[in-house]
Amino acid sequence: MTMEESTQDSPEILMAQPRGFCAGVDRAINIVNEALTRFGAPIYVRHEIVHNAYVVDELRQKGAVFVEELHEVPKGGIVVFSAHGVSQEVRKDAEQRGLQVYDATCPLVTKVHLEVVKMCKDGFTVLMIGHAGHPEVEGTMGQVNKGIHLIETVADVADLTFDANEKIAFVTQTTLSVDETKEIVDVLTKKFPNIVQPRKQDICYATQNRQDAVKFMAPQVDVVIVVGSKASSNSNRLRELAEKLGVPAYMVDAPEQLQAEWFVGKKRVGLTAGASAPESLAQSIVSKIQEFGPRSIRALDGVVEDVTFSLPKNLVA
Repeated sequence: MTMEESTQDSPEILMAQPRGFCAGVDRAINIVNEALTRFGAPIYVRHEIVHNAYVVDELRQKGAVFVEELHEVPKGGIVVFSAHGVSQEVRKDAEQRGLQVYDATCPLVTKVHLEVVKMCKDGFTVLMIGHAGHPEVEGTMGQVNKGIHLIETVADVADLTFDANEKIAFVTQTTLSVDETKEIVDVLTKKFPNIVQPRKQDICYATQNRQDAVKFMAPQVDVVIVVGSKASSNSNRLRELAEKLGVPAYMVDAPEQLQAEWFVGKKRVGLTAGASAPESLAQSIVSKIQEFGPRSIRALDGVVEDVTFSLPKNLVA
């Protein structure tokens, strides 16, 4: 056996590229940290800043207070809106309560908000492809008072009764599966040939890149570990994608959630992380996997992301 064959046969952990934080998540966390540095605790955050328990707990220890409704914030308090975005009603409520607001909405989500407002103003009925109850969906649909409808499945398209000649457009939740969205879009465009699509697909670059990395990694491994929290839409899509490609996949957001039996007989383990999961957490999970048996670590090829988003002007001024 040659040295090369021996290396190829040794147990490995293959690291997907890219994985972990995207620019929008990085920006959102930096906003909370900067507010804590400038103003001190407590800094209130409406909803979890990003969908990751590790990140939320870390910020909570620094003095961030996470609330679901603005009435939980003292009058005149400092509040950060999460990366998922908020409705116009929430913005007005914050203003009426005299709250000092710092907006951590991902700029790519803001782009969708602006599209919705413009299309409704231009007389379009807007269809939003997304998941009911997700804060991004609630925020996007809350940009207008009427004229927007939620589409979750292909079956929902069949229930639409709009005239084929009506002015109809669609937008998507940024963290949906590319394949899932394509199926719905194909049915929509067949039913409404004149439907107006976004100038650029609204699934964000980070979601696309991480899914492409899993598609590249999955055929090379025997099991996939996704670092992410249950509430994270994009992390769930990564796990589902790996399983769709025929590889057992598990999602964890703490090392102690790993189970030794997942790795029995599995020579190559693939690891990725959702866009809201920090690299430090991914590395701690890698270390735990190595406790179940020695494995070398190999980084896979993939897209190197260099996107950055600046902090709000009212925070850095």
